[in-house]
Amino acid sequence: MPERPYPSTSITQHTLWTALTGDIPPLVLPPTPIPHAALDSRDVRAGDLFIALAGSRTDGHAYIEDALRQGAQAVIAEPRGREAGQKGGVVIDCTRARWALQAQLPDSYRPGTPIVYIVDDSVEALQKVGSFQRVHRTNATLKVVGVTGSVGKTSTKELTAHVLRQRYVTHASPGNLNSEQGLPLALMGLNTTHEYAVLEMGMYGLGEIDRLCVLARPQIGIVTNVGPVHLSRLGTMERIAQAKSELVRALPSAEEGGVAILNWDDERVRAMAEVTRARVIRYGLTPEADLWVDDIESMGMEGIRFRVHHRLWNEQKVESLHVKAPLLGRHSVHTALCAAAVGLLAGLSWGEIIAGFQSVAGQLRLVVVRGIHGSTVIDDTYNASPASTIAALNLLADIQPAEGGRRIAVLGDMLELGSYETEGHKIVGRRAADVVDILLTVGQLGASIGEEARSSGLAPSNVHILATHQEAAALLRRLVRSGDLVLVKGSRAVGMDSIVAEIIAEANGASTQGERASDG
Repeated sequence: MPERPYPSTSITQHTLWTALTGDIPPLVLPPTPIPHAALDSRDVRAGDLFIALAGSRTDGHAYIEDALRQGAQAVIAEPRGREAGQKGGVVIDCTRARWALQAQLPDSYRPGTPIVYIVDDSVEALQKVGSFQRVHRTNATLKVVGVTGSVGKTSTKELTAHVLRQRYVTHASPGNLNSEQGLPLALMGLNTTHEYAVLEMGMYGLGEIDRLCVLARPQIGIVTNVGPVHLSRLGTMERIAQAKSELVRALPSAEEGGVAILNWDDERVRAMAEVTRARVIRYGLTPEADLWVDDIESMGMEGIRFRVHHRLWNEQKVESLHVKAPLLGRHSVHTALCAAAVGLLAGLSWGEIIAGFQSVAGQLRLVVVRGIHGSTVIDDTYNASPASTIAALNLLADIQPAEGGRRIAVLGDMLELGSYETEGHKIVGRRAADVVDILLTVGQLGASIGEEARSSGLAPSNVHILATHQEAAALLRRLVRSGDLVLVKGSRAVGMDSIVAEIIAEANGASTQGERASDG
């Protein structure tokens, strides 16, 4: 299952009081630092903030008493959490019905007693706290970089932060905190020492990125691409593009320092240049761009080489240099270009930018581990879309297995593709037929990948269409042998991460390369 968010924060009890009550903290309330924010009571440690949210399977309000017993010094909850809060802490009513009345601590209050803030809406309250920290508890010169796109958000965010850290104190969204709940948690980590913040912005519908921009107030926006992720929710690619364009529409004007960094290889992203007031920086694989690459060479697990060209801003001159970076897959050049564009804007030299590339150990999105029977497992199980799955297959094609080894792909359902569902799975099946020696598919949608691979020439005996991740893990245990490369790609919603756990369980001391992230 995905890791639960448990980010560090720079907020204090004073931050919560002021953001949620709208008033000055009472003298008796100390500005006690809050080390972490937790959405799951099982993660709460002494001094933490627990936010009670209603999820799809459970309601955090049922666990307020647990959080208080485990040492939470503050809780945000809706009115139904009042009774539980009264059992272990002091309740402060911050609902609209009480807004006109000054919030007060009881005379019996003693510093260190947990405070339970009762609010009308826990998500809205969470956003108030994150926004308060962003607006009132940061350096006035803080530069915020917002990153959105259908694929590549997290890798771009991480690499950009690595580049900026070569010179600046930089904060980045932990993990993939990019939603209406996640971004405010990321904002809580900001403080007055930060000079840059790189924040990921995701969406499920129209208006969500616009709301995230109100909270984060980015001056620089990166759009990586527009693809059929969440097509089932938004209906058309045009609506997905519209949702992603909310980032560049929200940027300040060019005169006010706003900059939109756009993928010039994606026609829908390219069109966003017409709807932003910000200065536009174009990147891609075409000399029409301001920053572009050619001569791309994949070195498999050793990374990539390419030649980068930079059209000097306000000049006609173009500078070019050869770069080697420890990023996996040819598609990673777009990630590198985004990070380089921000670095150049920040005044970094190419030496500093390349040092930032080198500081990333391995691929950002993938995790590579030793597998059972002497195999190597490429774990790409956070999520899946046709574009990211084909990119993973392209990487598999670039890597030469050890002598006697085979290329094996385990591919699962790709969700929320809407009208693109059938074609998206077929495209992946056709590419798999060109790359792999053995293909396993998982799930009802995954079956169409296998069927298309067979139709495209992959031997039927080497295609295994399976219903569950348990079947796939059991078959791999029998099939895998020394030297094999095993790519596991697909959504955790269909248990693809469980397959990885099964086939690395016997590889004692396995180490990872890179950092897990949330690209589709």
